[in-house]
Amino acid sequence: MNNMASNTFINSSANGLTVSEATRQPDEVKIKLKHGEWEVEITCLESKVKQVVETVLSSLDSAKIVDPAIRSQIDELRREIEALKSRPIIDMRPPSAIANDAKAAAKGGMTCRGLLETLWVEGYFASEKSLGDVHEELSRRGYNYDRTAVSHSLTDMVRENIMTRNGTMRNYRYIQKRPPGDVATATNG
Repeated sequence: MNNMASNTFINSSANGLTVSEATRQPDEVKIKLKHGEWEVEITCLESKVKQVVETVLSSLDSAKIVDPAIRSQIDELRREIEALKSRPIIDMRPPSAIANDAKAAAKGGMTCRGLLETLWVEGYFASEKSLGDVHEELSRRGYNYDRTAVSHSLTDMVRENIMTRNGTMRNYRYIQKRPPGDVATATNG
């Protein structure tokens, strides 16, 4: 596509223009192409003929004129597709099936924090739990995280006002500060 400024593309059947011989340089060539419904006259440097002809032919292929009725049908279908993409997806399965899928996905590679958030959503932290209780519950569910990883994740949740802790260092008990559905409280403070 480089050297496009010096090349002249003319659709002689559409506008009837011609290239003036006075503007041609000695190493320029003049080519007439007919491709489908298009007739194109090209004037370019002799060394660039192959590149320019390939560019013109690919441009003509991509600029094929489609019947206006078909074009309007294509546009209508595109609008319908975009409308369908913007619709929310509603899962019609029973909640137990959705929960089983979530648990199966969780086993694949959940983080310690993600597991603790799952426990929180399930209401596990509605009553106070010690670090040992939480660690045992994760182990019971098949996740064997180091106690320090669990402790750090719980501390992060306390800092984010999702949970609170009571007690003294090395003897904290964690409890939810707000119910899982109360997102506004977490963002406001």
